[in-house]
Amino acid sequence: MSQIWPLFLKKTGLKDTDFKQVAGDAQTKLNAVINAQADLLLGYVMDQAIKLQDATHKPVYPIRFADYGVNLVSSGIVVQKDFLKSKPDVVKRFMRAATRSLEEAARNPDAAIDAMLKAQPKSGVKDTALVGLKNTIALYHGPDNPKDPPFRVSANNMAETLQLLVEYGGVDKASAGKPEDYYTNAYLP
Repeated sequence: MSQIWPLFLKKTGLKDTDFKQVAGDAQTKLNAVINAQADLLLGYVMDQAIKLQDATHKPVYPIRFADYGVNLVSSGIVVQKDFLKSKPDVVKRFMRAATRSLEEAARNPDAAIDAMLKAQPKSGVKDTALVGLKNTIALYHGPDNPKDPPFRVSANNMAETLQLLVEYGGVDKASAGKPEDYYTNAYLP
């Protein structure tokens, strides 16, 4: 996220001089906001926002980069190429189950959080975990495929992601490859 931060500033019209930036590890950033030493931090809507809300008992407003046109492919499932080649049926079954679980969580977020807390009682507080899940569900679909099942990536979105990683993320253009080197939808249901 810190690598893409300059792009977010560009999209929003903010300048480095509009705020004071401090750095630290993940816990230091959280503590700075919890103790009112900082007003915001870079984090994920399903993680840091929940921790802040649980710790402060105050509302937290996540500002999603995607709301400002920064729509990078972010999280995914990584499979070793040899495993993919030797056991494509296992990958297809896994992706079918993972897709179904995300679709079910989107249909019934309360039941999904109840199941998580039953399996891992110390994993969070129901109310804020529910907020985090709902914020996450909104990110299951990319800008080019809002009605597709979760995990589906468009060629355009992957190309834009790769281009932005070259421009802002330190990926060497000469060795970046092509978007299709990084993803496939072939194993999705």
